[in-house]
Parts: sequence; structure tokens; C-alpha cells
Amino acid sequence: MARNRYYAGPISDHFDGVRFHSGNQPGTDRSLADLWKWRREGTRAQWPRHVPVTPTRPTARCDIARITMVGHACMLIQVRGVNILTDPVWSDRASPLRFAGPRRVTEPGIRFDDLPPIDAVLITHNHYDHLDTVTLRRLHTRHAPQMIMPLGTDAIVSRAVRGARISTGDWHDTLPIGDGVSVTLTRANHWSARGLGDRRMALWAGFWIEAGHTRIWFAGDTGYGDGAIFRDIRARHGEPDIALIPIGAYAPRWFMAPQHVAPHEAVQIFHDVGARQALGFHWGTFQLTDEPREEPVELLKASLHAAGVPTDRFRPLAPGDVHDATGAR
Repeated sequence: MARNRYYAGPISDHFDGVRFHSGNQPGTDRSLADLWKWRREGTRAQWPRHVPVTPTRPTARCDIARITMVGHACMLIQVRGVNILTDPVWSDRASPLRFAGPRRVTEPGIRFDDLPPIDAVLITHNHYDHLDTVTLRRLHTRHAPQMIMPLGTDAIVSRAVRGARISTGDWHDTLPIGDGVSVTLTRANHWSARGLGDRRMALWAGFWIEAGHTRIWFAGDTGYGDGAIFRDIRARHGEPDIALIPIGAYAPRWFMAPQHVAPHEAVQIFHDVGARQALGFHWGTFQLTDEPREEPVELLKASLHAAGVPTDRFRPLAPGDVHDATGAR
């Protein structure tokens, strides 16, 4: 019988003693035959090798909610004087190798040396485009932030970043990160792995941020499934002021649908959680899947139009973009 190399804990409705799962949502496991079929289809779009970016230099602290896009799933969230990074990756590749794997086509929207003091880092899961140990070591050396992550992910980070201040949680656990600021881990339809033989041995999650009267939800990577998890998030936490929702890495659908939403599903999540404002991420930095680079933005616009939603209520974020909250509840 397989043994979990990252986590030992009680069996639950999403942990069978060895592997985590997403309950009654569609399974994300894919076989080598599925992977070979995808590669054999040959429908991968050609992305540009480089897209220019004008980096932003953020202020040291910010009381209002301000989101600055670094790239892919990495954003700087500044709220109530607390600085939070999500899934930070400043490396050139989202890969265990420096010479192979998906390479950045955009520079980070904030230069590493221009980062303000970082208080907390939120890590959604252990895939290489979300958990980059090289970047985490740099952040620990420079800022020594609190690093918050789902069950099992800490085993990877603690080995790679000696002395890191790590906090772990299960879905629905709440952890404090600053004066009047807390984060709660939320469900996602996804999976985890760092190599062969460790599939789903660490948990994956999103994060709900409570900061006074401001509520920000970072969805992390997720498929839509039947939508139950998003309706449950709204029932548990209320409606977010800002929802950070992925819009890319969705093609081909037969392979990606259980794990990554397409833009029309992102719009449905926006409705399900009742967000005042949504911002789209997880597109345009690393080519992980088949769709053209700009297609997520185009399909998001079309999906919003079809749903009768003004496009300014759900903006795709490009590296260097800054969004300020327009008001609190």
C-alpha cells in the first residue's frame, strides 16, 4: 500500500489516509495514455517568446485594498497595512529544472528588489507554477514572512527553506496574519504533485482574506465541477468585495475541465460567490496548455457580454496592473 510522504493525519471527507480528493467532484487524475493523446493532437498554439512589461513599484503600505499583478497566480495584496503575496514565482521557469519546462514570456510586474516588506505568503498547492522554492528562499532571506499553505505542502517548504515560519491548515481553517487580518483556507477542485508517485498527497486550497470591512477571495487553481464549492463559500463567508478568479490554462477541455476553469466558468463563479468585483489571473505568463495567449481575455469579454455583466466588473490582470478597491462594505 502507498504511504503518504508529506502528511499523516486523520481520515476525513477529503482525505482517505493516503491521498486527498475533492469529494464528489469530477476526478482530476489523468493517465500517461491521456497525456500522450493530448500531446499527439498537436493543437498547441504558438505563443510569443516575450511580451514587454512595465513593472510597478508599490508603496510600502496601503490601508485600502490594492492588488498588483506580478504574473500568473502571483499577486501582491495590500490591505489594512498588511502586505501579502500569493503563489510567488520570480524564477524564469515553472519547473524543477532550470533548463527545461514552461518559461516566462513576461517579466514580473514588480521587480523583486522593489517589493515592499512582505508579511505573509499564501501558497495554494505544490505545483511548480505555484510553489517555487527558489523564490521562497529569497523571500525568507529578505523578508522572513509567515508562509501559509494547505496540509502536506509544509513538508516540501520546510525542507527547502530552513527556518521558514510556516503555518498549515485544512479547508475551512482560519489563521491570523496581522492586526485585524486573517485568512481561511477554502475548497478548490484541483490536485497536487511534485513528481512521480506523490499525486494528491498534499492538499490544495484557495484563501478567503478578512481585513476589517474588506473581504478578498483568492480562488487558487480550480475546476468548476457542479459549482457546489463556490455556492458553499458564499454561504460560509458571504460575498467578497474582490474575487481573484483564474481564467487561463483550460485547453483542451476534455483534459483540463476538472482542474482549470474556462472563462465562461469563471464568470459563473463570479455569480456563484456574489462578488462585487472580480480580477482574472492565471493567463499569459507561462504557457501550460493549448489556448492562444490572448484568448482568455477575449473569451472573458465575450462571456461577460453574454451574461449581461459590465466588463469593468471582471477585469483580466496583466503583469504590472494595479487595482484599487472602490469602497468598503
